[in-house]
This record gives sequence, C-alpha cells and structure tokens, in this order.
Amino acid sequence: MSSTIARALTIAGSDSGGGAGIQADLKTFQELGVFGMSAITAITAQNTLGVQGVYPLEPQAIEQQIDSVLSDIGADSVKTGMLFSAEIISVVARKLAQYGPIPTVVDPVMIAKGGAPLLRPEAVEAMRLELFPLATVVTPNIPEACALLNLRGIETLDGMLEAARMLHRLGPKHVFLKGGHLSEGDAVDVLFDGESTILFRSPRIPTKHTHGTGCTTASAIAAGLAKGLGVKEAAAEAKRFITAAIQSAIPLGQGIGPTHHAAWRLNRDRIPQIAVETL
Repeated sequence: MSSTIARALTIAGSDSGGGAGIQADLKTFQELGVFGMSAITAITAQNTLGVQGVYPLEPQAIEQQIDSVLSDIGADSVKTGMLFSAEIISVVARKLAQYGPIPTVVDPVMIAKGGAPLLRPEAVEAMRLELFPLATVVTPNIPEACALLNLRGIETLDGMLEAARMLHRLGPKHVFLKGGHLSEGDAVDVLFDGESTILFRSPRIPTKHTHGTGCTTASAIAAGLAKGLGVKEAAAEAKRFITAAIQSAIPLGQGIGPTHHAAWRLNRDRIPQIAVETL
C-alpha cells in the first residue's frame, strides 16, 4: 500500500492528563513528521498526581479499532503501550501476526510514574510469550526489566548489559533498555541486537517532571522506523527527542509534570549532546 506520508499506529491507553499514553504518542508522531493513528486499550483518569481510575476496553473493541486502521490506511510501524490484561495482549499479538510483518515497538508499560499498576500481574507472562517474539524493539525501563526477568534490582551499567542480553532471549529482535532509573552518572540507554551493544549517553537532567518519558521514547523509535530508519538511527533520534523534551519539561499541575514534545522543534539549538558508543 503506497502513501505520501509515513504512518504509525499506537495501541495503548488514554491519559486524560495528556502527558503519556495515546496522547504522548500522537504528539511525538506529529513532531517527527509521521501520521499517527490509534487503537485505545483503556481509559485512565489521570493527572500529574497519579492515576485515579483505569477502565479497560473490551478486547473486541480493541480488535475492531486495529482492523479498521490496518485494513484501510495501513501502517509503516506499530507501537504498543499500556495493554493491561492477558486477554488484550493476546488480541494485539494475534492482530499483529495477521497484518504483519510490520516494524513493531513494544513498550511493556507496567506501572505509572506515580506507582499505579497498569498491567495485571498475570499478564506479564503473556507479554513475554506472545508479544515479545513479534517485536522489532522492546523498550523497558529498569523496573520493568526487573519485573520481566524476576530480578531484585539493576544498579549498574554492567547489570543493564546483562539484563539486555536476558531480555533478548525472550524473542525480540532488539532490546532498548532505558537507564534513567540508575541513581548516578549520565542517562545511559542500552541497545542490544543479540550481537552488538550500543550505548546512548546524555547528561542527566535534574528535574522531577518526567511524566510520559517511556511512552514518548518508544513512540519516537516507532516514528523513526515508520520513516524507514534503521533501529540504531531510530533509537538515536529518539534519544535526542526525549532528551530535548525532558530538558524543557513543563511544570504543570501539582505533581510530576509532562515532558515538552515540541522542544525538539522549538529548542533544537539547545539539545544536549548525545554520545553514541559501540561496545
């Protein structure tokens, strides 16, 4: 199917506060020159103070949204976010297999920034078994990696490298393990494809306003893949995009504010340097 613009579909939950989820994904797609489409998996009542309510949609409603988009408009990449339950994960995996192969970024959303659970515990196994083998890239943060691998904690870069290798054995083509939760040093992310390891380093930005960083990073990688970039190039662009967004984070509300998706465009000359190192 031909198109005049790259197309990306996000399959994720809605964040009423606008900083994460479907809202963050569509903002990211727009800023990176990609036409964004959505299949909503859940409605959350959410703001900068936390998640006040989670209302998952029926699997049939999610399936029909995916069919509506992919049977007509098509997609050059797919990004998954909050999927909530094993039933929803199974539907999404089946639809991705039906319409694939499409470059797919799986963000294993499990816990909101304020600590609210966004994935049922029994759904973690479905995520590992059904969705990871279909993924071009998986993008866990450190707490998510620990939950997926049953680890007590990851506290060093060496620990991240080992976790990336373990995650890769679950079936994705690439692992992009985000290191923002390490307590010291630069913000280092690890990209591993089963053979080579690439580190993306940026200065750690002192701010609490980081709501939506995971969703934004994953959707930025998906945008790059939709435009035909390789995984390394898409990850590098995503790292620059999210670093700019965090640097210009918006202190809205009374809690953890969102990143600023337009900073990539508005403050391009102020984006901190990103160092890329191949191990």
